[in-house]
Amino acid sequence: MPLDAWMMAAIARYYATRDPLGAGGDFTTAPEISQMFGELAGLWLADIWDRAGRPPAAYVELGPGRGTLAHDARRAMRSAGLAPEIHFVETSPVLRHAQALRLPDAVWHDDVASLPTDRALLIVANEFFDALPIRQWLRTDDGWRERHVDHQSGRFLPVPGPRVDTDAPIPDAPPGTIAERRPAADTLLSELAPRIAAQGGTLLVIDYGYPGPASGDTLQAVRAHGFVDPFQDPGEADITAHVDFTALAAAAVPLVASGPVDQGEWLLRLGIATRAAALARAAPDQADAIVAAYRRLTAAEDMGRLFKVLALTAPGWPEPAALRG
Repeated sequence: MPLDAWMMAAIARYYATRDPLGAGGDFTTAPEISQMFGELAGLWLADIWDRAGRPPAAYVELGPGRGTLAHDARRAMRSAGLAPEIHFVETSPVLRHAQALRLPDAVWHDDVASLPTDRALLIVANEFFDALPIRQWLRTDDGWRERHVDHQSGRFLPVPGPRVDTDAPIPDAPPGTIAERRPAADTLLSELAPRIAAQGGTLLVIDYGYPGPASGDTLQAVRAHGFVDPFQDPGEADITAHVDFTALAAAAVPLVASGPVDQGEWLLRLGIATRAAALARAAPDQADAIVAAYRRLTAAEDMGRLFKVLALTAPGWPEPAALRG
């Protein structure tokens, strides 16, 4: 079957059957590292909402994990006068339960179609787009072939599929080149972008990836905080691929793109150093842990450079803070 169909099945099983976060899971996201991340995201949203004239608004999170980011963001937003309804787009029953423990008054959605239509949408997607399925094409000696997944000798493995007779994914590429696209993201943004443009709001994307175009195989899997073969035990590891931020922005027309910038730079511009110092003063016994979290979120050798931040904002809304190159 095509790679994206195989990924979709594996990802659906994975998230439907477990809470993958934290030390006992497979990976840790920024909101689980420190409250500072969610607080600054919340203040970022409150700032653009305030400069837009404080319209009625809803907070929306795509793939909200345990609800930690939304919990911290709401506390910060309320301190700035913004108290929106919380809406989660989540299909995992396990994660919905975890989210309800933190935010029992949230509203859950299976997809974006049922989101509110009568107010601005302040949307956060933290490590969401990387988990959407991708398609891959391999340049062979006789042209481009879409990658499929086959089951041979008791295991799954990627194989060249049918030859592609349409436009080349990457013109004039040499044999061996791999091109990636994420049609699921294009479909989602084709639905969300007109809604944000008409209702007002912004989509804050935080993920690992690159400003494309680029070539190469970025498909990967993580299990118990270590990399594993993505084709081994599908549904038992977190399968992702890097995000092409240029492609996201192109798919979100007519929204205005700001960024991407490195996550570390974005957090520093928003004042994470000041917030870390204040937390350390308030809890001296936790100072070392606070400093360690600050470094993990901002250091170039950790999450600070790998993760990027992009905002896709309604035309006519103010320029988002901290996202100029």
